[in-house]
Amino acid sequence: MNKKHKITKEEKNLLQSIEKGEWKSVKNKTNLIKEYAEYAKNSLKKDKRISIRMSSLDYLGIQMRAMDEGIPYQTLITSIIHKYIKGSLKVVK
Repeated sequence: MNKKHKITKEEKNLLQSIEKGEWKSVKNKTNLIKEYAEYAKNSLKKDKRISIRMSSLDYLGIQMRAMDEGIPYQTLITSIIHKYIKGSLKVVK
C-alpha cells in the first residue's frame, strides 16, 4: 500500500531549493562540528557566581517548583533569568 504524503509549504520550498542546486556540501565537516561544539560549550558555560537575597517563602517556593520539574533549584533560577534576558519571560507590573 503506497500512501501519498502531503508536504508542507516549507518542505516544498526546501525540496525546490535542493533540486536547483542551491545547497553545497561542507568539505571539512570535522572542523565545522568542532567549531559549533565549542560555540555551544561556551554559550552554556556557567562561569560566574552570584549571591542573592530573597524571602524564605520565595526560596521555599522556588525549591518546590524545581523539585516538581525534577531539576536543581539553581538550574531553575538560571533558566528564569535566561528566559527573561532573551525576552521570552515578561515581568508583570
